[in-house]
Amino acid sequence: MIIRKLFKFENAHVVRGCSTQRCRASIHGHSYKVEVLFESAYLDNGQMIYDFGLMKQGIKELIDSFDHAVAIWDGDETEYIEAMKSHSNRWAMLPVSPSCEQFSRIMFVMIDKLIWFTKMVNGEKMVRLSSIIVHETETGYAQCFREDAYSELMGLIKLEDIHFSDEVRQGWSDPQLWEKVLAGETFVNPMSV
Repeated sequence: MIIRKLFKFENAHVVRGCSTQRCRASIHGHSYKVEVLFESAYLDNGQMIYDFGLMKQGIKELIDSFDHAVAIWDGDETEYIEAMKSHSNRWAMLPVSPSCEQFSRIMFVMIDKLIWFTKMVNGEKMVRLSSIIVHETETGYAQCFREDAYSELMGLIKLEDIHFSDEVRQGWSDPQLWEKVLAGETFVNPMSV
């Protein structure tokens, strides 16, 4: 069975090298919708695959890191990178261009790592991330599956190459959240949310 939780955020970016002049040469924004899909063949003590309320913690915080922020590709021109950082308190530096496709891959590897190191305490079994769907517009989206997220053909994404501004980090319930994800620290789900 698959369950789905929808999240939203507003973000600005430039997608260098794309076909559309407006997108590759001008900073612009989107109202993103992110669908997180989990799967399992088992139900927990509440007869759920994974309680939607549990997704309002680390998963929501990681996705919300991009809200009202600018997504910056670390391969862009130095002047552009420095200008974005100096004119926005909220930014995320990414090792890939912030296209819809790459956003779906970034979200997948971030959430996959978080859920892998989450200790589930309400009888959840074999819960795994099935896919991530990122809607960039009302009519356009990208869906990332496990084989896409870790594809060498699309370029491997190293989590340690993702960086968040201090203001983004201060918005988390634990400002060390990203360091803990990178270190593979265990996250324990609460018994009640």
